[in-house]
Amino acid sequence: MNLSDVNQSAGAYKNRKRRGRGEGSGLGKSSGRGTKGAGARSGFKRRIGYEGGQMPLHRRVPKRGFNNVFKEHFDIVNTSDLNGLEAATEVDLDLLAARGILKRRYGRLKVLGDGKLEKKLVVKAAKFTAAARRNIEESGGEARVV
Repeated sequence: MNLSDVNQSAGAYKNRKRRGRGEGSGLGKSSGRGTKGAGARSGFKRRIGYEGGQMPLHRRVPKRGFNNVFKEHFDIVNTSDLNGLEAATEVDLDLLAARGILKRRYGRLKVLGDGKLEKKLVVKAAKFTAAARRNIEESGGEARVV
């Protein structure tokens, strides 16, 4: 078998439509753009969500609830999740993301107090719950607010 013997399988490629090449082509005269109006002109770009003057879907659908723009978002980790790390390590968001313990989404770490911490760690985070701070300090570690 040679590379020159390889054939394209039938129907693998469709011929492109040749617009504006005479009436016999099926796409002559107005080239599939209809007649008149902005859509028939060159350089026309339809706005996203535009429905030809009909009230667009994003305005027809009722809005519900309240969206608090001032809400603080945190990447969350439990103290029990920190047991997989080596003792006497400085734990911060970058280390946890590198180890795959959490995905870095918001850039601010909050430590929750679920589970027991068995290692002495220095944990740097934006916020700690009272239980998390107690767990870390009982194990001989330190909870630092960054």
